[in-house]
Amino acid sequence: MFKTSAKAITALLLASTPLAAHANASPALKKEAATLIDGNAKLVQEMVDSVFSFQEPGFQEFQTADYLTGILEKNGFTITKGVAGIPSAWTATWGNGDGPVVALGSDVDGLLGLSQVPGVPEIKPLIPGAPGHGEGHNSGMPLIVAAALATKEVMIKHGIKGKLMLWPGIAEELLATKAYYVRAGMFKDVDVSIFTHVASSFGTSYGDSGNNGMVSVEYNFKGITSHAAGAPWAGRSALDGVELMNIAWNMRREHLPLTQRSHYVITNGGGQPNIVPGEATVWYYFREQTFDSIRKLYNTGTEIADAAAKATGTTVSKRVLGYAAPNYGNKPLAEAAYENIKLVGMPKWSADDQAFTKAVQESLKFKVAPLKTEVDALSSPDTRTPSMGGGSDDIGDIMWTVPTITIRFPSNIPSMIGHNVTSAIAMATPVAHKGAVAGAKAVAMTVLDVMTTPKLVTDAKTYFKTVQTKDQKYDPVLTPEDQPAIHLNKDLMERIRPELKKYNYDPAKYPTYLDQLGIKYPTLTPSK
Repeated sequence: MFKTSAKAITALLLASTPLAAHANASPALKKEAATLIDGNAKLVQEMVDSVFSFQEPGFQEFQTADYLTGILEKNGFTITKGVAGIPSAWTATWGNGDGPVVALGSDVDGLLGLSQVPGVPEIKPLIPGAPGHGEGHNSGMPLIVAAALATKEVMIKHGIKGKLMLWPGIAEELLATKAYYVRAGMFKDVDVSIFTHVASSFGTSYGDSGNNGMVSVEYNFKGITSHAAGAPWAGRSALDGVELMNIAWNMRREHLPLTQRSHYVITNGGGQPNIVPGEATVWYYFREQTFDSIRKLYNTGTEIADAAAKATGTTVSKRVLGYAAPNYGNKPLAEAAYENIKLVGMPKWSADDQAFTKAVQESLKFKVAPLKTEVDALSSPDTRTPSMGGGSDDIGDIMWTVPTITIRFPSNIPSMIGHNVTSAIAMATPVAHKGAVAGAKAVAMTVLDVMTTPKLVTDAKTYFKTVQTKDQKYDPVLTPEDQPAIHLNKDLMERIRPELKKYNYDPAKYPTYLDQLGIKYPTLTPSK
């Protein structure tokens, strides 16, 4: 595990540029936090490996919740479970008198069908068909926990006032909870928010990120059942309604802005062919770049659904399953965090880490690129190319509620595909462990900046009010009737959780999850 030397920290801090004018927590405090996190490197490894082994998808992260909150509770944090009406969601709070309130969060959910054996240069499911961490969300909250434990200890020792509030991103892959967190008032007393997300790089950004916001909506068509051969004229096919909606939407795409992204799956197409389907359901994601354009795209989809129902003699109802606002990072916070990212630097990758990375890339026929050795430049609207749309992250809802940044930390290897088993291969290896330790240091140092620098908090709030929200306000499509879709993945996990538990990591018996699975690191050739 890499370590940051006291001399390096002091030298870099003393040589800080005007960009870091806000960030003036003392070098000694930051050195102390970094040393504490290095001392907890083993705990970081155990947390990263354990959450990886739980393999829980959205809304079913109960084992993950019990494990992480258990660690935090033992360390003096107050735990509240079931927040915002979401059973697997929680907060962990700790305070040391009146001072800034800092929210710290990261996502914890896996993805359906992406079970993967870690540490092998091939696609190999741990349990065929089971969920898995094909995005790397198993690393984020362990990072946050490590940062919070170190920050808490420094704050107590030096009498620093303030409060920490930790929270997990539940069902982020469904983009289904953070808007409900905001609606429930979870961030009403928060001054600033720091979020993390796994990457193969180390950096942060501010301003409009250029990604898309999104609304997730389910359209349920209802018709009339009948014998499909004996009396088809007596029926009205709900599946016809779904199919006609999809056809009409695909025709409409040609005349939509280039920045939009939209996609769907038919989640219920009927029972069997000789029965006219009385009910059918299609699930859409509508993505666009502004609050207004998201709403317009969603309304267009609903208009097409209504037209399809009329054309097929069926009826249609809709249910919003999730929402994500566009992302917008806070400039003063990003500038402070970036100085700390530079201070920490990239992990010191071993020859084994680089050899494993190359073996995975070559085996999967991906672009060969070594693990990065330099942090990214600070990303800003001036350095980014114009966006033509793309993915979404519901951290945007919090970004439009309190000053917020995302720190990307280097726990994965380059060239992997997002939302894919390939992104799980490195996520319980030394690469993931080292990247999480590096990210924890940057987060802890930035929290100390916030706690000891009133001007940083003031500047962050001023930017939020006078720049970010000057011309655009938070405007989600959620109505009071919309509720979190906590039913999702429930039936699946009830069936397969006993099998998943057979593969849970036991840190009391094995140094790492790879040891438990009998995998030598680095494994450089596929088993085939």
